[in-house]
Amino acid sequence: MSTPKEILKQYWGYDTFRTPQEDIIQAVLEDKDVLAILPTGGGKSVCFQVPAMLREGLCLVISPLIALMKDQVLQLKNRKIKAGALFTGLSNHEMETILDNAQFGWYKFLYVSPERLKSEWFLTRIKQMNIGLLAVDEAHCISQWGYDFRPTYLEIAAIKKIINPCPTIALTASATPNVQQDIMEKLAFRQPLLFSKSFLRDNISFICRNEEAKSVKLLEIVQKTKGSGLIYTRNRKKTEEITDFLKKNNINSSFYHAGLKAQERSKRQDSWIKGETSIMSCTNAFGMGIDKPDVRVVVHMDLPDSLEAYYQEAGRAGRDGKLAYAVALYKQTDIQQLRKNVTQLFPPHDVIKTTYNALCNYLQVAVHSGEMMTYPFEITEFCRVFHLQQQQVYYSLKLLEDEGFLSLSEGVWLPSRVKIIAQKSVLYKYQVENPKHEPLLKLLLRTYGGILEGYIKINESFLGRKLKISEAEVKNLLILLSKQNMLRYNMSNDEPHITFLRGRVVAEDLRLDVKRQVQRKAAVVDRVEAMIGYITQEEICRQVYIAQYFGEKNPLPCGKCDHCIEKRKNQNTSWKCIEDAIFQIIGTSALTLDDLLAKVDGHYTKQDFLTTLRFLLDEQQLKINSKNEISKV
Repeated sequence: MSTPKEILKQYWGYDTFRTPQEDIIQAVLEDKDVLAILPTGGGKSVCFQVPAMLREGLCLVISPLIALMKDQVLQLKNRKIKAGALFTGLSNHEMETILDNAQFGWYKFLYVSPERLKSEWFLTRIKQMNIGLLAVDEAHCISQWGYDFRPTYLEIAAIKKIINPCPTIALTASATPNVQQDIMEKLAFRQPLLFSKSFLRDNISFICRNEEAKSVKLLEIVQKTKGSGLIYTRNRKKTEEITDFLKKNNINSSFYHAGLKAQERSKRQDSWIKGETSIMSCTNAFGMGIDKPDVRVVVHMDLPDSLEAYYQEAGRAGRDGKLAYAVALYKQTDIQQLRKNVTQLFPPHDVIKTTYNALCNYLQVAVHSGEMMTYPFEITEFCRVFHLQQQQVYYSLKLLEDEGFLSLSEGVWLPSRVKIIAQKSVLYKYQVENPKHEPLLKLLLRTYGGILEGYIKINESFLGRKLKISEAEVKNLLILLSKQNMLRYNMSNDEPHITFLRGRVVAEDLRLDVKRQVQRKAAVVDRVEAMIGYITQEEICRQVYIAQYFGEKNPLPCGKCDHCIEKRKNQNTSWKCIEDAIFQIIGTSALTLDDLLAKVDGHYTKQDFLTTLRFLLDEQQLKINSKNEISKV
């Protein structure tokens, strides 16, 4: 039997794991339930993909992000590992094919979006599958105290009761101690086992600047920091304005937001990943699942409403281990707006009911019907028809999602897909009897391997060029062949969707959990205040503040953030005194951080002591061994 390292080498091409990947994998192989908290870029997917390759049966992966699912399935297929994904936007026949492949052992991994867990049809099929590992990605979504709660995640515990007994691995990039505990309880962990990597990023300099002229400061940052960068804003219009400003100043830049057509988003993303575009100005719709190692700077022009979101986005810098910068630019009005946003997140109940009723009428959903039905949905057109404010509608829909009435999916580019369903003998006979259609069928069979087994992405324009006919003629032929049951043809689309998780209720009977929403609002306020505290506090190392927020004990100052650098500038003889004291305490021995702190006398503050200690470690005058003991070099 192969070992984890052999699997890692065979499929991923690496010789060694990162800390603590190997320990997590071993725990999963020992049938233990695991919560793994690894910062952005920490290699979470390997932690369930490697043990899944060593276990019998299928690995069922729950993930809320369609783009992330598609990306991971593509990466697995590129490694010659069979995988499929089940999400909103696929046809019923496509979903049946994917489930057949999962049930009969064609796939090793099946990714599903959480709203599928409420479908009786899906639950019936999953009972027939041999599931050897359950992986829950973005696991913070299961906690109502987390920053991105998804009520459909609460269905996961019920799934565990109907599948084969197997270990569960939950993964997230960030979770406070309360959220960590909530995740393990909601997922019904048998014996909770937690692995958490330090939230400190040694190679990132975290900086906050109070700037009235933010665009001027942004230009200065981008000009000084050569290489690839991300500029985050909260709205679409601003991404375009920033890009125009940077281009006028000869900066190679582009913009990205959910309002662009999916093909255009994909094109811009690829250009940035390849380095053809240096700076991407974007909303938080950009970046999930993208592993670009050489990002030198991430700038936030607007403040996220939580440290969780900020840390995830800032953490896209410096994944190659080289020095990078995470900069937050703000002014006092930004802080006021952040607090104001909390109120907007929770619209009045009459607005929510009006939105719900209008939505059902717009989509022509009758009372008591619509459960698990999916509909294309364009919010701008909807608001125009019913004369509603787009922001109020969006937050009303998010709250209805929180309450489990519906599920929103982002617009994701789904290229055209074809599967030939006719038996070979029937197909041959059809070609003989319909010579006009034979060239297209032959080209499909010759060009797209696997088209008889499953849905394959096709390009109608390419097929048209090969056959010397127009793209429209290709589409018409495919539609005709589909009607004649030779194949199944699903045309490309990139529309956002809404899935009704319950049948339509009369607006007057729309019951919302007021008490829970009050608790949720209080949790949002706490997260917002923690974010404001991060940018406005003037004493604590930026990374220490973040690490403590996530429950890390005794984190060392980074030595690279704006506060640490400023302290280093201001220190003179006292810095040298602390250095001498540290060397004297350590002597020739090796001491843990707690032992060192216990021996410090009252002449120095703990913060100054830790900052100095961090500097000595960075300068390699001190070292840490595998037991986390500090000694002289």
